[in-house]
Amino acid sequence: MMLISVVIVCVALVVFILKYVFGSSGPNPFETDTREPLKKMVHNRKEKNKVLKQGFVASKVPDNLDAIIIGSGIGGLGLAVLLAKVGKKVLVLEQHDRAGGCCHTFTEKGFEFDVGIHYIGDLLEHKPFRCMLDNLTNGQLQWEPLENPFDHVVLGPPENRRRYPIYSGRTRFPEELKKCFPGEEKAIDEYLKLVQKTGRGIWLLALLKTCPVPVAKFLIYTGLVKRLSFFFKMAPRSLTEVVNELTENKELRAVFTYIFGTYGNMPKDASFSMHSLLVSHYLNGAWYPKGGASEIAYHMIPIIEKAGGAVLVRAPVNRILFNDAKEAYGVSVMKGQEEIHIHAPMVISNAGIFNTYQKLLPKELQAMPSIQEQLSMMKNGEGGLSVFLGLNGTKEELALKADNYWIFSENNFDELWENYLNGKREESAKSVPLLFVASPSAKDPTWDERSPGKSTLSLVSFAKYEWFEEWKDDKVTNRAPDYKELKQAFIDSVLEVVMDVFPKITRDKIEYIDAGTPITNTHYIGAPKGEIYGVDHGIARFSPEFNATVRPQTPLKNLYLTGQDVFLCGFAGALAGALSCGSVILNRNLHLDAIALAKKTKLMNAKLKGDYAATFSCRQRHGGETSVGSLRLILS
Repeated sequence: MMLISVVIVCVALVVFILKYVFGSSGPNPFETDTREPLKKMVHNRKEKNKVLKQGFVASKVPDNLDAIIIGSGIGGLGLAVLLAKVGKKVLVLEQHDRAGGCCHTFTEKGFEFDVGIHYIGDLLEHKPFRCMLDNLTNGQLQWEPLENPFDHVVLGPPENRRRYPIYSGRTRFPEELKKCFPGEEKAIDEYLKLVQKTGRGIWLLALLKTCPVPVAKFLIYTGLVKRLSFFFKMAPRSLTEVVNELTENKELRAVFTYIFGTYGNMPKDASFSMHSLLVSHYLNGAWYPKGGASEIAYHMIPIIEKAGGAVLVRAPVNRILFNDAKEAYGVSVMKGQEEIHIHAPMVISNAGIFNTYQKLLPKELQAMPSIQEQLSMMKNGEGGLSVFLGLNGTKEELALKADNYWIFSENNFDELWENYLNGKREESAKSVPLLFVASPSAKDPTWDERSPGKSTLSLVSFAKYEWFEEWKDDKVTNRAPDYKELKQAFIDSVLEVVMDVFPKITRDKIEYIDAGTPITNTHYIGAPKGEIYGVDHGIARFSPEFNATVRPQTPLKNLYLTGQDVFLCGFAGALAGALSCGSVILNRNLHLDAIALAKKTKLMNAKLKGDYAATFSCRQRHGGETSVGSLRLILS
């Protein structure tokens, strides 16, 4: 009798989940393919700033808003476009002086620098992620593939540097690794198998974020969550633990784990599930936005405006407004010393969960047990350190390519990372053990037209917020001499590494150099502890309980969360957060809608190509011609 009851419950649950996942009732922003013919790219900075730098004044706020979004990073802009595509009037408010969050750019001494977009994966034509991005920008955002190999892992000190190229391609990736590590074929095959199997289970994380809470809890407490998804089965296992079981070769272990810098946790603290997503993300290649990262926001904002919305900058939200029933009904924006109240039936925060709960809520709502429960489950990620170089010389002259370098002082990553972050700041500044190096200018085919004879390098690592905290209240452009001295020590240290690995980059070629520390990140992107990936991505982040608790819906009515704290870090993770939040608001599964549109587009293109082939064959038989213009039209 008990067995029958269990079967009935399980069947009912499966039916409910299927109905929830595949059922839909709200409007679909991916109903049709909204790509338009490519317009001429705009490189004029003043013209682009008319879109990206629209300053806040009360008179620019649209009437009868449907939603207010705090923060113009990709999690906020992406959601605003999704809502705009179904006719919603959305206001996006950004505290910085330009829109884009980590997708913004800045210019110094004639050099344009990207702050957060270095390379994006999974952008093959007709893949759901590519299809989604194409439709979020009406087909205007173009992507340029990186070289293959797209990453280079460099291990060891200057006198003994070992280099390992990382290739994309599901067969080439393991083949090239096997050339570097003969005798390790079994370990490499098993690693790739585990990575792919684990990554495929991500669908259940999305389900836990969006399904009704009782269903999520049932999946967790019955243990079904780990039976249904290998992702959650592997989530409690550290990256170090898994790779150490695969091989005794310390060098191969390092190459398996090198990309941990893309989420910010050393291998022994990182979940293998998180790592598998990043490796899978780049298996089919890596891309960079043509024209630079500012193109992303530049092509999204007009879609929001077309629906009656707006994206306004220099608009610091200082609090979310609630009525006596604890329902959000708007925000307060500081304009000088004046508070301006803006009302809307829903408020969505892309400002990060710590900013939202600890800075924007009234004290009595911060104290709610359900809010405190969520905060107790997380901690801030590690602070980011960025160094920007403006160089005299072309990419050819400086031997720069459209690829990335991950440079480590040795192959014992856990020990290196721990010693660095636990060391005294002056000592750690002299020996940064991890350095990501990339040339945005070499990746962008429009760069030479925009900045002939010049090149840029972006260097990224990590640093503790506490090392710089004492200067957090100084004026950002004029901090104390001690701060500048510490920052210069980090710059000198990483510059030595760069000049050794890239011998054509010499001091006389450097026209501009500066660094952004964790407190710089706090000022420009509102990161509370200077973190670049939001909430820490350690093993605890991947427990089913965490993912069923931290959701787009908050414990407060009409207040929602979007962006990387809701889903996962990075560009793709923040966009997945936007899709999840949009799914809840529109009451339909937007993840599946994006997949459906990708399939529909692929079939349509295949049909058009088939029609063209038949027409071409017919015309050939009858002596006709087909123009190049017609060919482009049919295949575009």
